[in-house]
Amino acid sequence: MATPRSKAGTKGVPRQHRQQQILAAATEEFGTRGYAAASLAAVADRVGVTKTLLHQYFGTKEDLYLACLVPVGDRLLDTIRTAMGRDGATAHTPVRVLQSIFTALEGQREAWFVLYDTSLPAGGAAARRAAEYWSAIDDLAADGTADLLRAAGSGDPLDADALMYVWRDLVATLVRWWIKHPDQSPEAMTRRCARLFAAAAALTPGPADPPEPLG
Repeated sequence: MATPRSKAGTKGVPRQHRQQQILAAATEEFGTRGYAAASLAAVADRVGVTKTLLHQYFGTKEDLYLACLVPVGDRLLDTIRTAMGRDGATAHTPVRVLQSIFTALEGQREAWFVLYDTSLPAGGAAARRAAEYWSAIDDLAADGTADLLRAAGSGDPLDADALMYVWRDLVATLVRWWIKHPDQSPEAMTRRCARLFAAAAALTPGPADPPEPLG
C-alpha cells in the first residue's frame, strides 16, 4: 500500500504525528526494497522532509529499520501467541494463526518483509533483533506442531521438527501469495486457507488406505 506524500516537513506538524509518517514510509521502503536497497532519501521524499530530519528523529539507517522492525515483530509475535491460546494447538489452530497474521498485517502488508529481510548486514543489531523474533516465532511453531502430532498419535521428535519446517515455509508462502493479491481481504484469505487445508486432508491416506510403495 503506497504511502501518500505528505507535508510533514512543514511547520506545525506535531512531532509524534511526523514520526508516525516517517515510520509508515520507512516500513514501506524497507518492505518493498529490502534493507540493502532501501534509501533514506526515498523515505524522506515520501514524507516530504529532509534526510537531516530523519537522522535527527531516528539516527542511522539501521536505527530507523529497528524502529520499523520492533512494532512489526511485537505485533506478529503477540497475535500468534493469542491465536494459539493457552491449552495447546487443536485442528483449528493453524487456520486461526494464519487469520491472525493476515489481520495483523492488513493495511501494511509489506511489513512482513521488514521482519523477514534477507539483506540485513550479518552480525549487526538489526540482524540480531530480527533473529530474536524469528526464533521466538519458530518456538511457537514448534510447540504448536508438536501438539498437533501428539493429538494424532505421533510422539516422534523428528516428525515434529520436520512439520515445524514445513509449517514455517507454508506460512511464508501463503503470506507472499496474499501480498501479491491485494484484492484478497484477510477474511477471504482465511477462508481460502481453510479450503486448502480441507483439500489436503482429503488427499491424505487414512489408516485403512496406506500409501502405495514407491518404485
